Amino acid sequence: MDLFDKLEILTDAAKYDVACTSSGVDRPAVQGKLGSAVKAGICHSFAADGRCISLLKVLMSNDCAYDCTYCVNRRTTDSRRASFTPQELCELTIEFYRRNYIEGLFLSSAVVKNPDYTCELMLSAVKMLREERGFWGYVHVKAIPGADPRLTEELGRYADRMSVNIELPSQQSLKRLAPQKSKEKILAPMTQIRDGIRQNSKEIVKYKAAPRFVPAGQSTQMIIGATPESDRQILALTEGLYKIYSLKRVFFSAYMPVVEDRALPALHTPPPLLREHRLYQADWLLRFYGFTAGEILDEKNPDFNPMLDPKCNWAVNHLEYFPLEVNTAPYELLLRVPGIGVKSAQRIRAARRQQRLTFEGLKKLGVVLKRARFFLLCGGKSISPLPMDNPIVIAGAISERSPVQRNFDAPEQLSLFAPGKEDQVKCLTGQI
Repeated sequence: MDLFDKLEILTDAAKYDVACTSSGVDRPAVQGKLGSAVKAGICHSFAADGRCISLLKVLMSNDCAYDCTYCVNRRTTDSRRASFTPQELCELTIEFYRRNYIEGLFLSSAVVKNPDYTCELMLSAVKMLREERGFWGYVHVKAIPGADPRLTEELGRYADRMSVNIELPSQQSLKRLAPQKSKEKILAPMTQIRDGIRQNSKEIVKYKAAPRFVPAGQSTQMIIGATPESDRQILALTEGLYKIYSLKRVFFSAYMPVVEDRALPALHTPPPLLREHRLYQADWLLRFYGFTAGEILDEKNPDFNPMLDPKCNWAVNHLEYFPLEVNTAPYELLLRVPGIGVKSAQRIRAARRQQRLTFEGLKKLGVVLKRARFFLLCGGKSISPLPMDNPIVIAGAISERSPVQRNFDAPEQLSLFAPGKEDQVKCLTGQI
């Protein structure tokens, strides 16, 4: 098979994996080496559906030995199969880099024959890229659950970031849709990578020239919408992954029906993009805004509000905290005001040390008064056009849908393909 035919097949097969991010490592260019991995040198672009694309994102092979029900590369599908040799993958990466198409490599693979054989193929490719071709750019590699820990350890010495996909949010779902995978096999390499990163951080303190192990940390991905877990279950799992495994990111992928099976949503079912969007918003609240999963969703409300983002939904349901006096409110509470992001909260905290803030001043600091005005006081004064004693009215005023849309009973999915200016800023910065 022609090399470019392989490239077409294996890049197309990799598009369902969203767990690629190239931030977090700072390795400058070195004389005699190709590329660099300084944070400012990694180029990001965003696809129309919000996914980040900045690397040569490709599978080593799509000739899978597993038969996961949801996967387009499953053993029993009638798909075109292809595999790169380590030499071919190295050549492609170097040539794409020389042409300034990419800044690095995101390498994953289907399970070819068995996990050990697959991991050996990927290790050969990355080792050749680093040692023989002198590639010094960013490399993100997928760990293969079930592979020998020694192979995972060696792979981590050549990669900037590694990831182990959770795939599905529960053991029951894995057993039903991916019987050859298990929670234990997935969490074992995740634990190994976590422990390796911690040990390596101690080694670097003692020996500056100690070899690096996964310096940009690890991430994971889970598929949303293929199985019946609630948003609350998924968010609680996400919180646990951050706490236990010190992950850099948890990525969510809305299930796109590409294969037909009785255990899966029908092929004509649209992917739950709004649900994915809400999970990413809640993920920001967990990582940067001081929220816990139990505050965002509870047993009475196990799923996200389609009309309100998670932060606005929390504020509307906890009006006893509001309105806040912006000149004296604790920083932790400022972060919980809709329309105030992390950067604007930091600016408020710095500016109010010098002067009393007004609503006009808040606008200059980047506060979105369209939402924040309902929850703030400046010098004891409010500019809220509505009383704060009716959460339903407040929710309607800050809803993401237009007045015309609100007249319809059926919820309409948020458009991620034609976002407004404010939506684009929120997607890129996470300021909500």
